[in-house]
Amino acid sequence: MISMTLSNLRNSTDFFKIDDIATIVNGRKKEEIGYFVPKSFKKEFEKFMTEVEKKKKKKLLQKVLKASRIDPIEDEAVADGIK
Repeated sequence: MISMTLSNLRNSTDFFKIDDIATIVNGRKKEEIGYFVPKSFKKEFEKFMTEVEKKKKKKLLQKVLKASRIDPIEDEAVADGIK
């Protein structure tokens, strides 16, 4: 993995020739901003991102399930959760 600064993005001719995943770092604050994933890793990255999205949705559905157990639907109306 390559580490690059934001100033390297300005010189885009060299930046887009990268064939490895690059960590983008803010040079002034010395903090990591994100990653650049080249086209050669597109399929693997998309698989990874779909798995991440599935996990997020599953976690959200579990929250909804817990909330609906606490606040069940009553006779033709939705309970307000106040007991």
